[in-house]
Amino acid sequence: MMLKTINKQMDKAMPLITPISVVIGVLLAEHLTDYTFLVPWIFAFITFAGSLGSNFKSLERVVTHPLPIFIVLIILHVLMPIWAWALGHLVFRGDAFTITGLVLSVVIPTGVTSMIWVSIYKGNAVLALTIILIDTLLSPFIVPYSVALFGGGSIEMDMWSMVKGLIGMVVLPSMLAMFLNQTTKGKIKTSLSPRLAPFSKLSVGIVVILNSSKIAPYLTHFDKKLIIMTFLVLFIAASGYALSWIIGKLLKWEKEDVITLTFTGGMRNISAGAVLATTYFPAAVAVPVVLGMLFQQMLASFFGYSLDKYYHRRFSKIKSDGFFKT
Repeated sequence: MMLKTINKQMDKAMPLITPISVVIGVLLAEHLTDYTFLVPWIFAFITFAGSLGSNFKSLERVVTHPLPIFIVLIILHVLMPIWAWALGHLVFRGDAFTITGLVLSVVIPTGVTSMIWVSIYKGNAVLALTIILIDTLLSPFIVPYSVALFGGGSIEMDMWSMVKGLIGMVVLPSMLAMFLNQTTKGKIKTSLSPRLAPFSKLSVGIVVILNSSKIAPYLTHFDKKLIIMTFLVLFIAASGYALSWIIGKLLKWEKEDVITLTFTGGMRNISAGAVLATTYFPAAVAVPVVLGMLFQQMLASFFGYSLDKYYHRRFSKIKSDGFFKT
């Protein structure tokens, strides 16, 4: 009972956890950098805890209802990378590190925490879990090759090490959680998942703190470039939510599916992106990714509020127009 209460409080604090963690990581950098080796292990735990609601039946749903998954994958791994790449070249022409960081911040898989927001705003939870599952399983193949494609070979990277890192941090913990959920017929979800949830959110903060400590010199050197980069990262991240919402509306999807599309298309597994950036790239590549941590949860809160207001007004209008009269 106490853990559930703590978890609810942490849900409310999600928009503040990552920005505060970035500040802590920067301020305490000299004391924390020796512990960054723990990040992949902590992140594997986050993935495991966040995947306990998934099972292998989700894969069956993709075969029968592939369109929503396909649409989200197009947004995540085609439209947004092209958008980030184009804006990066427009604003930071010739700066391969920054452009690669901007691309990496949007090609990483959709965020496991999007499920939290989908649940809060009554979206399609089954669809959200399926999208998270499929995108997670595809990430070892999509992410390295997308970065290589848009990076144009201008930055050296160990692609195979990145693939192995994604498999270890994301795919294997997800598969283990799905296997346990399947074999226990969902019992582990109701028994273990609520207990792990607050520790998972705390772990997100720890990962952000450790990653921020690693690139602290770039964040403390406050200049014009960093200010411009911050606003560009914010704009790109916000446009992901907005684009997903617009596409859902144009396709005339149901409210629940539009909400799910908005969060899964807008959010990213930004902690995984930061781990990849700080582990397999020069530190300068990680700066746009870590900056994305500042805004992700706050943007989710803003767009959730906007969605709620939009559908509330729409329902009120329909009701006032007499469609519910008997």
